Amino acid sequence: MAKRKGISVRQRRVSRELRALREERGLSCKDVALALDCSESKISRMETGERGLYADDVAAVLGFLRAPGKLRQQLVELVRDGEAKNWHEIHGKLPSNWKELVAFEREASAIYSYEPLLISGLVQTTDYIRTLIQHGNQDLSEPESSSLVEARLRRQIALGRSNALQLNLVLEEMVLRRTMGDPVMMYGQLQHLLAVAARRTVTLQVVPFDVEAALVTQGPLLILEFPTQPTLCYEETRSGSTFLEEEEHINRARLAWKRLRTVALSAEDSLRLIAEIAGKLRSMA
Repeated sequence: MAKRKGISVRQRRVSRELRALREERGLSCKDVALALDCSESKISRMETGERGLYADDVAAVLGFLRAPGKLRQQLVELVRDGEAKNWHEIHGKLPSNWKELVAFEREASAIYSYEPLLISGLVQTTDYIRTLIQHGNQDLSEPESSSLVEARLRRQIALGRSNALQLNLVLEEMVLRRTMGDPVMMYGQLQHLLAVAARRTVTLQVVPFDVEAALVTQGPLLILEFPTQPTLCYEETRSGSTFLEEEEHINRARLAWKRLRTVALSAEDSLRLIAEIAGKLRSMA
């Protein structure tokens, strides 16, 4: 498990934006350092999170990089609030910090995901996502629906990167049996699950009906571990989402994960169950 060190989750977002803006302008760290009369290593450390951030330094870099006013204000405020732990956002169709979740998942070395109601977003098929969106808001236009599908699919970039991500999934059995009125769609989703679980970097387990997983944890659980930065826990509800980074939250999440792995079926038995359910759905299609 990663040690609790490094900069806060807010400042990690700022560091990422600084690097992205510089690269978008086609500049090197040296170019920025020369313009601001500071060392190249200082700019590099600001972008990698190897040093704390100061509002005046960040404002200077953002000014030189011609960052939009709204983004500049937002990032400087994040730096000023940088030492505050945890990060909660109220959202609409997508979480306000969705971009940060996607980025953190791409940077993570290991992800631990428990889902009691839905297939994990990291392994959802396009048809499964589209069905969820249509059930959640029937007033969306086709372009809006397609845009949300594409946004949710971006989470899966983490699975395709060259440096292998260790993905650990635990699902409730009910999740596998909930067809949302479309057995053909769900059959395709389960086949996809089996294919993903065949990768050596993925572990998939199922909590069977006869186990009260609710006694272990309340709601979904997502833990992200990183090579050099502190571990994060991400929680999402219908109205908001939160990045948790305090030690007590992380320890509680790790304990819940350990208990879930204990009550879940083995990986082998889990795959057999998924294949069995998929076979029944195929006969219904």
